[in-house]
Amino acid sequence: MSEAVPSAAADEAAAGISRIALGVEYKGTRYRGFQRQRAGVPTIQESLEKALSKVAGGAPVTLSCAGRTDALVHASGQVVHFDTRVPRSLHAWIMGANLNLPPDISVTWAKVMPPEFDARFSAMARRYRYVIYNDPIRPAHMAEEVTWNHRPLDAQRMRAAAEAFIGTHDFSAFRARQCQAKSPIKTVHHLRLIEHGRFLVLDIRANAFLHHMVRNFAGVLMTIGAGERPVEWAAEVLESRVRRTGGVTAHPYGLYLVQVEYPERFDLPRRYLGPHFLSGLPD
Repeated sequence: MSEAVPSAAADEAAAGISRIALGVEYKGTRYRGFQRQRAGVPTIQESLEKALSKVAGGAPVTLSCAGRTDALVHASGQVVHFDTRVPRSLHAWIMGANLNLPPDISVTWAKVMPPEFDARFSAMARRYRYVIYNDPIRPAHMAEEVTWNHRPLDAQRMRAAAEAFIGTHDFSAFRARQCQAKSPIKTVHHLRLIEHGRFLVLDIRANAFLHHMVRNFAGVLMTIGAGERPVEWAAEVLESRVRRTGGVTAHPYGLYLVQVEYPERFDLPRRYLGPHFLSGLPD
């Protein structure tokens, strides 16, 4: 019998490498998205890696994330992981990172994970919330954390239209031209519209998302809610599979990555769903 080839997990364990997962929240307004870019372009990944490298005594840290959020997009439930040979307590990773991060990025938890865990590829579902402030007057507060819509929006019309998006569909009509996903076919598990004072919150859970998919949903639903298109228009856009039929992409300010779901065996810490100013919304 031939000798068994050591697994990658066994190799990492033998080399003294630990895989650490972190929960991260951030306000994306000052950043060009999560993913590291060319020098001089501010990103969430670059800020996190610099802070964690300081905790690691200068050793380089390279992150993988669950969702590469776009420029100006926020997160209250991002998950990342990195591998390190540097021994630190979980408390040290959390507090040390936060000490070295700018005030608009926070690490919320840390956990040692098995080597097979991957923040991106182990994820089973992702959940976003898109927050609309519906009022005739532009808000002075949270102006970069919500999308302001001055037109009166009919929540019932928006709910009826959103039904067309639930299930497994070809979402090409809601896909940005630069989207790199291999397939436009995704499964939307739920799309709820929650009314909370002057806020309308689109709560969307899916197995995965296309580039600008949630913002394009929001653009179509706000157009319908304003009475500018019939409820049936949502299904017509979906069935067209052509992006230009769906109108304007909604602003990124109101978009939050609020949760990433993994198999139960990984037992990741759970926090309330964000954003913070809407923490009383039902899960």
